[in-house]
Amino acid sequence: MDSFKDKTVIITGGATGIGFGLAKRFGSEGAKIVIGEPRQDKLDEAIAELKRLGIDAAAMVMDVTDPKSMEAFADFAWETYGGGHVLINNAGIATGRAPMVDVPLEDLHRLMNVNFFGVWHGAAIFGKRMIVQGVPAAIYNLASENAFFNAVQNSAPYIASKHAVRGLTEAMRDEFPDHIQVGMIVPGFVASDMTKGVQQFAMDADTFAEKVVEQIRAGEFYVVTHSYNMVRIKPIHDEIHDAYARNAPRYDGDEEYDVPTLLARLSAGRDDA
Repeated sequence: MDSFKDKTVIITGGATGIGFGLAKRFGSEGAKIVIGEPRQDKLDEAIAELKRLGIDAAAMVMDVTDPKSMEAFADFAWETYGGGHVLINNAGIATGRAPMVDVPLEDLHRLMNVNFFGVWHGAAIFGKRMIVQGVPAAIYNLASENAFFNAVQNSAPYIASKHAVRGLTEAMRDEFPDHIQVGMIVPGFVASDMTKGVQQFAMDADTFAEKVVEQIRAGEFYVVTHSYNMVRIKPIHDEIHDAYARNAPRYDGDEEYDVPTLLARLSAGRDDA
């Protein structure tokens, strides 16, 4: 997607933090912005600032955990600007830190409802419309460095939710038609509502948004920003490689149990029948 001028960019959780940084950045390039979240006061503040910056923007109170609310949000975007070109599934929350065995199930369910099912609802509901719309579009899901490694101890619900987003996004890449660009945004430590009290140590949300929008423009699948993450990621990949090298080494014909290879053979057999 070479240009965002006159494109409609829809952002869940777009009134604060990363979402608001992205709203400003896309808007500075002439995009029309639609933001949604549950807090009317935050939406009002965000829209006032976007309009002060000369950005064409609209907002709606909505709840990503409710499919009916997400459908209404999509209706709002289509009715306001006639369609949607970029969806950023940004809304997310965190819970208090605790050992996995002590996490209250209601906290786990609440977090997964926002961080995973909220992304699923957005991708499915907007994705159907974008497929029918038939013009170049993009869906980017907010994961985290925690989708690759455990950045924060005693945060199993959050880590699990971001791994789930990674899996969903990789599946979407295989399933969506070519005119819809799919990708995963991988924040590290970024100033937001989640980092209150320590924001001075986090990457500024506007700096982060600038890096993200450039990578979306370039069509990147993994949108990354925090270079030190590779220090954490590489040992994980090395450990996986070592486990296979020692316990399941390659051999001639080892594709005999490879599921994609088997499915391709079965599909070819059905086509020949």
